[in-house]
Amino acid sequence: MAKAEKSIEKKQPNFIVRYFRETVGELKKVNWPTRQEAMNLTLIVLAVTFGMSVVMGLLDFVFSRFFGLIFKIGG
Repeated sequence: MAKAEKSIEKKQPNFIVRYFRETVGELKKVNWPTRQEAMNLTLIVLAVTFGMSVVMGLLDFVFSRFFGLIFKIGG
């Protein structure tokens, strides 16, 4: 009987349980930003997004007028 007990390996958790345990372990190592840092970075992203949309809108308007004059389409 002792021989049979030795041959039984310790059962490992399945891959889903292991995945979530490792994920939680890695997330504990993350250096999370403070609330103020997150707010500042969010404002920067919003400002750059708004600025680029204005620039792209102006370029679209200018090129539409330019090609409209060249090809005599549009009004």
